[in-house]
Amino acid sequence: MLSIDRSIIDAIVAHARRDHPDEACGVVAGPAGSDTPTRHIPMDNAARSMTFYEFDSMEQLRVWREMDDRDEEPVVIYHSHTATEAYPSRTDVSFAGEPGAHYLLVSTRESDTEEIRSFRIVDGVVTEEPVEIVDAAVDPHAVQSYMFGQSPATVDYECSGR
Repeated sequence: MLSIDRSIIDAIVAHARRDHPDEACGVVAGPAGSDTPTRHIPMDNAARSMTFYEFDSMEQLRVWREMDDRDEEPVVIYHSHTATEAYPSRTDVSFAGEPGAHYLLVSTRESDTEEIRSFRIVDGVVTEEPVEIVDAAVDPHAVQSYMFGQSPATVDYECSGR
């Protein structure tokens, strides 16, 4: 399960909408070994494409060195799909190089709805996982869980506080 603060999700969605119709991409870093995404790092899509994203190699080198210096790792790697559902393409799967990361996809195909899904991609195998959105600004114990999309798994859209 990906547990992530609402403010980071809001920033990712805003980035995806701002870059639309091109795909947006970026990273959410967190303390190494924690699986806790804490620092949103929007990046440029060097491909400037509506169907493909690619980190700029110099920017990626700078960001990864900065994470190393701060004892962080890429907890979430995200990008948007502009005309299709938020599900990894074959290209996305082939370029997934961080087996410990959550791969978050945002679809901007509908301007009035948010389609956000998270996946683990290891050795070419895609596994969808629930997204737990924590709204720390309201109540640190308030949690909303979502699992979006058209997967064969049971999807529960009910929100519950803990």
